[in-house]
Amino acid sequence: MQGSANLNVMIKAARKAGRSLIKDFQEVENLQVSIKGAGDFVSKADIRAEEIIKEELMGARPTYGWLAEEAGAEDGADPTRRWIVDPLDGTTNFLHGMPHWAVSIALEHKGSVVSAVIYDPVKDEMFYSEKGEGAWQDNSRRLRVSGRRRMGECVFATGLPFSGRGDLPATMKDLARVLPGVAGVRQWGAASLDMAYVAGGRFDGYWERGLQAWDLAAGILIVREAGGFVEAMDPEEQILESGQVIASNEGMFEPFAKLIRNV
Repeated sequence: MQGSANLNVMIKAARKAGRSLIKDFQEVENLQVSIKGAGDFVSKADIRAEEIIKEELMGARPTYGWLAEEAGAEDGADPTRRWIVDPLDGTTNFLHGMPHWAVSIALEHKGSVVSAVIYDPVKDEMFYSEKGEGAWQDNSRRLRVSGRRRMGECVFATGLPFSGRGDLPATMKDLARVLPGVAGVRQWGAASLDMAYVAGGRFDGYWERGLQAWDLAAGILIVREAGGFVEAMDPEEQILESGQVIASNEGMFEPFAKLIRNV
């Protein structure tokens, strides 16, 4: 796919941040003897990656707004457009030396995500999309959601709440409803990659609560452009505002959503 100028800037920024993070990731295991030391190091790596992305994106489009995990929200001279960025999705994996984390960048225009990039630097996998142009991986393979139509053949993904979050009881109830009838449920700890994997047919669906806009923005567009369905758990709510999401292929969405919504 021949991307727009904006998408090309996003891909360049994701790769540049990814190179910085890979260097830091190679140092993480040397810091595991000190939990505080490792945590401080990863926090600095996260901030450094965000600074790299911001320099690239705002250098190219200085009038756009900004929303990111570390720096928060900033209004732009152009009120219709903003970058939504997670420089390191899967921080806990990164901290523990587990090679499953990603850089996520989305461009929002008038409240709708129009361009999206999710980059896995460890595996060098780039997932990206523009509204109306389909979803792609590594500039050669068009992404398509899976074609499975039987719950018992499907593998779903979710995120389990970490210490201090209040949605553990609801998630445990979800699992009690989902697990008996499916081929498996995975918890891999990076929401953006869960969404990218749904788009590529690796997962048949995904749900999670307690997320932020930067966790979800890029994945929403990529799944939809790959032929999937994405909604908030409450279909009357906006996904980015609610922080709750259900995503799957077309054939499985209705039964899957009914399980999660318990209706």
